[in-house]
Amino acid sequence: MIYECQLRLLPQYAATGQAVRESVARKKGIDARTITHVRILRRSIDARRRPVFVNLSVRAYVNEDPGGDEYERIEYRDVSDARQVVVVGAGPGGLFAALRLIELGLRPVVVERGKNVRERKKDIALITKTQSVDPESNYCFGEGGAGAYSDGKLFTRSKKRGDTRKILNVFCQHGTSTDILADAHPHIGTDKLPRVIENMRNTIIRCGGEVHFQTKMTSLIIENETVKGIIAEDLTTGTEKEFVGPVILATGHSARDVYRYLYDHDMEMEPKALAVGVRLEHPARVIDCIQYHSKSGRGRWLPAAEYSFVTQVEGRGVYSFCMCPGGFVIPAATGPSQIVVNGMSPSNRGSQWSNSGMVVEVRPGDVADGRLDALCMMRFQEDLEHACWQQGNMRQTAPAQRMVDFTRSRLSYDLPQSSYAPGLISSPLHFWLPPFVAKRLQKAFEVFGKTSHGFLTNEAVLIAAETRTSSPVRILRDASSLQHVRLHGLFPCGEGAGYAGGIVSAGVDGERCAEAVSVFFSIQADK
Repeated sequence: MIYECQLRLLPQYAATGQAVRESVARKKGIDARTITHVRILRRSIDARRRPVFVNLSVRAYVNEDPGGDEYERIEYRDVSDARQVVVVGAGPGGLFAALRLIELGLRPVVVERGKNVRERKKDIALITKTQSVDPESNYCFGEGGAGAYSDGKLFTRSKKRGDTRKILNVFCQHGTSTDILADAHPHIGTDKLPRVIENMRNTIIRCGGEVHFQTKMTSLIIENETVKGIIAEDLTTGTEKEFVGPVILATGHSARDVYRYLYDHDMEMEPKALAVGVRLEHPARVIDCIQYHSKSGRGRWLPAAEYSFVTQVEGRGVYSFCMCPGGFVIPAATGPSQIVVNGMSPSNRGSQWSNSGMVVEVRPGDVADGRLDALCMMRFQEDLEHACWQQGNMRQTAPAQRMVDFTRSRLSYDLPQSSYAPGLISSPLHFWLPPFVAKRLQKAFEVFGKTSHGFLTNEAVLIAAETRTSSPVRILRDASSLQHVRLHGLFPCGEGAGYAGGIVSAGVDGERCAEAVSVFFSIQADK
């Protein structure tokens, strides 16, 4: 017999399998010894007041073997002799597109400008040691995309465009803990995600697909308004390669050379609203005490606390973004003369700091250069990142300011200890950040400080600048076929094309683009 029930337990009992089993037995009036297995279907923390509870949705098997996997396995077949599709980019959009193509009987050829996920890690480590960035291998470029080394959060509110649970199942099949199927805010962690990404790549290759690293798309092959493939440069030899097939363009939100190429060739794009601001870093104990309403913090049984803030200031949203409890602030620039910061967390979320992006909504009409073309938001990002680099002594040393000092427009004469490895330099962010960003952040911090007592504190530090929250452009595509509005055979995909906002939503869009390519082949066959 199988029972399903809802439990509301104190953290120390929710963390113990035997305690959960006994709670089910009491609720259903059965002998706990007859319960052969308990499967957690859903888990969330209710920290709205003291005491903190853990809500569980569970399935209990009584005198029964649960059998099978906790996730649905997908059969990936051999596609060595199938029709070929070119996938540009090996981030979540590209990887999930490639895996879905295999499911559909098509052969993916993945072209990635960066290195594989393991080699890429070495270049990331060099950013702190050398204070310079490899423009082709960094926190944004390389196998796994921007998400591989920036936390691996799998939570998304975008559920309208596809099956988000399917994405989680694919992750489980490639080595992720099945906890992600139950947790309200699933998370893999930067220490575990690289191996999962490698397993995805191995599936693609084992099934007859190809993955080419350090291979950078330089142009599209276009005949009669139809994309026939790409020209790419082998960055190790400097030679050109040609890859033939319909193209899924999943380059990520930082491939500015691709945006410029499309713009210079009059391909239909538009500027897209985004959000910019800072990384706000607190000691983790401060956030734990606030969120769990306890002077002793999270204690033994609770994880590092999360938060989410949002308000409106002068007609624009100001909100927390990509919150990383027990995490680190990282240098996420993709080229010289720029500073960009982001956040990441290991799987145990065990560092002494917690951080989030604190960002202000920016619309194309807000930018000051007067050129409201498709690249105006990208230029705005570039200008702000260059200003940060100048403030940081033209190194990866990031400009920073204590939180209360920022709200009161005063210089910080010293800075707290920080997780940001390249180092911080005190800087008057309130003075040189764009006024429509700085003033809204100041007012929002006052609001958040009243909502959560202790949040507005000089123990916290603002680190500039958070600029890569999303793509600055949208590459226009037909809503039904997902092809570029003018060019047949080109499928703009994922976050870089302006149609996703994180790992899961990019994966969903990658799958949708793969399905659209399958339909494209069918239509061509019927002609």
